[in-house]
Amino acid sequence: MAYWLVKSEPFKYSWDQFQKDGRTFWDGVRNYQARNNLKAMQTGDLLLWYHSNEGLEIVGIAQVVKEAYQDPTTEDANWVVVDLIPYKTLTKTVKLAQVKNDVRLSQMALVRMGRLSVQPVTDEEWWIIMDMAETSIEF
Repeated sequence: MAYWLVKSEPFKYSWDQFQKDGRTFWDGVRNYQARNNLKAMQTGDLLLWYHSNEGLEIVGIAQVVKEAYQDPTTEDANWVVVDLIPYKTLTKTVKLAQVKNDVRLSQMALVRMGRLSVQPVTDEEWWIIMDMAETSIEF
């Protein structure tokens, strides 16, 4: 299993709305590096859900339930989506400032490549975030 982080502007699509919907496809990616990350996702992978622009915090965990396929919002074959379901709301949100202030996370893509909307997360980074969030997950 791999770990990822996706960014969503809460006024466009919030964690709360995602939970109400119960499932979504992750669309609108128009950056090749982010697209390649979507293509690398596999069913069962877990993703940190990050609220960008408002909140600037990691708020929940989503899970990939369908691997990359043609983005239905465009006819351009270069772009793909994955299907996600809510997995768990974090016990405590993790603010961007907390991530940036933790030396163990200094190489995290969220710190180094702040504008990238779909990012890989290492195993070590994942478990540090889970600890900061006081959240446990079961496999």
